[in-house]
Parts: sequence; C-alpha cells; structure tokens
Amino acid sequence: MKHYLSLKDIDSLPDWVSEARQLKEKPTAYKNLGSGKILCLLFFNNSLRTRLSTQKAAMNLGMDVMVMNFGSEGWQLEFEDGKVMDQGKSEHIKEAAQVVSQYCDIVAIRAFAGLKDKLTDEAEMVLNGFKKYASVPVVNMESSVGHPLQALADAITLAEQNSKPRPKIVLSWAPHPKALPHAVANSFVAMMRLQDAEFVITHPIGYELNPELTKGIPLEYDQERALENADFVYVKNWSSYTDYGKVLHQDPDWMMTSKKLGKAKFMHCLPVRRNVVVADAVLDGGQSLVIEQANNRTYAVQVVLKKILEGSNQK
Repeated sequence: MKHYLSLKDIDSLPDWVSEARQLKEKPTAYKNLGSGKILCLLFFNNSLRTRLSTQKAAMNLGMDVMVMNFGSEGWQLEFEDGKVMDQGKSEHIKEAAQVVSQYCDIVAIRAFAGLKDKLTDEAEMVLNGFKKYASVPVVNMESSVGHPLQALADAITLAEQNSKPRPKIVLSWAPHPKALPHAVANSFVAMMRLQDAEFVITHPIGYELNPELTKGIPLEYDQERALENADFVYVKNWSSYTDYGKVLHQDPDWMMTSKKLGKAKFMHCLPVRRNVVVADAVLDGGQSLVIEQANNRTYAVQVVLKKILEGSNQK
C-alpha cells in the first residue's frame, strides 16, 4: 500500500480490523519494523487524539517521530500552479513536499475544510498537493472531506462491542454552536457501506450530506423514529452541505439524551460539547464508548503504518 488517503485504500475492512485487534493485544510485536524510519506529522489544524495516537502507534512500531504545526510554525503554502507569489504566501507546495520527503519515510497530514467554498474543499489541495509532489507515502490524519483513521477506529470499536449478526446503527446529527466539517460523517458513512448492518442517517431538513456519498442509505428526519431499536448511535454535528458551511439552526431538541439513546451504545469521535451535543448522563454512563473509540485510534493508525512499512520493505 502506497498511501492511506481514504477508506478506498482498505482492501478488506474485516481483515484490517482483525489485524488491528491483534496489534492491540501485542502493541510492540513489530517493534523492529519501523526501526530507523521517521514519521513526519504535519498539522494545519489543532489535534489531541490524532496527534498522540499517531505518535504512540509509530513508537509501538519502533519509528521516530517529527511534528510540525503549520499554522504557527510553518510558512504559508501556495498550491496553485503558475501563481505569481507576490502576496502573503511564502512557499509553494512543490518545494515543501519534496523537502519534507527528504527528512522522513512517511508523512501524515491533518488539514480541515475551510467551509467557505465547496469546490476548494473538495479539491483537497493540501492532501493532494503532498500526494502529487512528495516522494514518500502520505497518510490522511483528517482532510477537508474525510477522516479515514477515525472511521477505521470506529470499525474496530464496533467489532469489539457488537454481539448481533446484523446490528442497527444510527448516525445522528446533533446541535453545535460552530460550523463543523463533514469529514467524520463522510468517512463513517463510507465505512458503514462495508458493514453488514442496518444503517440509518437522521438529521433535520437542510443538513443532508453529499448525496453522492449517501445514495441508497435510508434517511429519517424524525430522530426518535430513527433511534427505535438501535444498537449503536453515532452522534456528530456537521454544517449544511447544500448551503455550504452554514449553521442553519442549532435545534437543542436534537441533543442526545439517555431517554433517546435507550439501550443503545453511544459513540462520538471527540472532542464533544457536553450538554449541547450530548447530555452528561450519556457520556458518563456505562453505554458510552467514546473513551474506547479514542483508545482504538492508536491501533487504527498502527495497522495503517504497519502496512505501509511492510509495502516499502518489499521493494
């Protein structure tokens, strides 16, 4: 495997989940695999779980790690070809990606959507710029439209927690005071297409995700009806896709409560705003899986790095 940019880079989700669970049992079993190798983490946006879990996964494999926060430490990058760079941006992606490639064996990148221009965000200029010009493998630590490491961790969590042949899993929108990207929801939907499950999406009118991604998936505008007999409820806010990047309304009635959750397990990628997205009683209760999801982030990225390292060693 050359890159891990989206869930399309997974050849068999069940196999990857099984391998990640084996790594979880013996995290340092492949300590020699990454010996002498360097992972470079480039953050264009803030992070807690992604940064720490990726560093831990790399260290479990014997890799050294370099971290750079581009927002505060790096030059502003230009991505357009043929641009006259006489304004604020000091370095072009062509040079930056090639230079970074000389310093490391794998580069991992986190760059959120700007939520101002749909076409710009969907062009994935940061991620695709590094893919085009870097000479080392590229890992997506969350981009404008996808978060494939989170979705892989979610798949691991579902495999560990599910006891039914075909569980019912609901993705529910929740209120939030800020406009948030679609990346987590997009990748969760893509991951659910690879599961044998009854899957339903629920949100208020106006918060439909990219129809190309959700085509054929049941959509229910009545949240409580969607939640009936659910086994897992994944809660996440996202802004409008049609009225791109806008918060149409916050609708506090969509906050997840113990009554709505019923007997289902609660999932969220974190960070989460308590008593806005979800009630304290849910997060602090025994049905919450959020801490285990965060733990599984390590083994999701570890299986990705392991496969990239194994692929490079075979050359």
